[in-house]
Amino acid sequence: MKILPLKQDKISARELFTPITAIALAGLAIVVSLVADYYWLMILRDALVFGIFALSLDYLWGRTGLLSFGHATFFGIGAYAVAILSTNFDVSNITVLGLIAGIGAAGLVALLFGYFLLFAGVRGPYFTIMTLALTVISHHIVIAWVEVTGGDSGITGVQPLSLSLGSFEFVVTAPQTGVYIALVLLLVLLLALWRVANSRYGRLLKALEVNELRARTLGYNTPLHLVGTFMVSAMIAALAGGLYASFAGYVAPDLIGLLLSTKVIVWVAVGGRGTLIGPVIGAVLVMQIERELSSINTSLWPLFIGAFFIAMVFLFPNGLAGLAQNLSARLTRKKNKGGAEHA
Repeated sequence: MKILPLKQDKISARELFTPITAIALAGLAIVVSLVADYYWLMILRDALVFGIFALSLDYLWGRTGLLSFGHATFFGIGAYAVAILSTNFDVSNITVLGLIAGIGAAGLVALLFGYFLLFAGVRGPYFTIMTLALTVISHHIVIAWVEVTGGDSGITGVQPLSLSLGSFEFVVTAPQTGVYIALVLLLVLLLALWRVANSRYGRLLKALEVNELRARTLGYNTPLHLVGTFMVSAMIAALAGGLYASFAGYVAPDLIGLLLSTKVIVWVAVGGRGTLIGPVIGAVLVMQIERELSSINTSLWPLFIGAFFIAMVFLFPNGLAGLAQNLSARLTRKKNKGGAEHA
């Protein structure tokens, strides 16, 4: 069967919102890192890492419509891979090797899990439920496998991210350096995924969400593309988990639990699903709100976060980035209309 090519349109001003906003926010993060104290540098560093995590879910959920309720599994795989290797082996570049091992392991789990589900036709809420089960199983494994994972206590003493090449050795100990590393990785990944999303392949992924059956009738192997997207998303999440473990110096079962899987969904929804930059903003914003509210009342802050999420869904269903895109598009149309009338 002849495969019809997807139409490749020029990149619109609305689509340029993501890279322009990303570069502007990166500049803002650099300015903040120059004036912030040690405590706020750690907060900014962790926020950027979790921004990478939110970006990973948005690439899957926002491009294909597949909602993973178990994305913390892949974040935890990356974190525990770095922690286990760096605390048991004293060799050079062990944290980098841990990062690579975690990314590879997460990709393999996503490949196996996605193959048996997606090639079997599991979609929609059934896929979400199965990913939820994946997180529950992973969390129980981490708690039960005390000899390797430390059980409920987790693993402490994780080595910082380091790279050795001959006589050259680079060790990330200062939080400001961690901010720059996380920022560079986040910016590179975001721009790369944005480029993919606005390519012919990105339009194919979007077509799978709109009408997978039609894409299949055109000759596309839709389960294969879905599995590939799931793998890429899982590997990015594992990268974020490995970075967090090396920066924080410890891992705990919470990093692979249901709560974190729920949080990342909230970040993506608040920021704007499918916008790529929105989930990053959502992660930073919601984390900061949580931090401020928990300092006021440690028992009531989850209720405030829940109320905030509900309000966002009703008032801004497309998220903050979606709202900003709509406002920008309206201003552009109004300006063009005014210019035409004046002409």
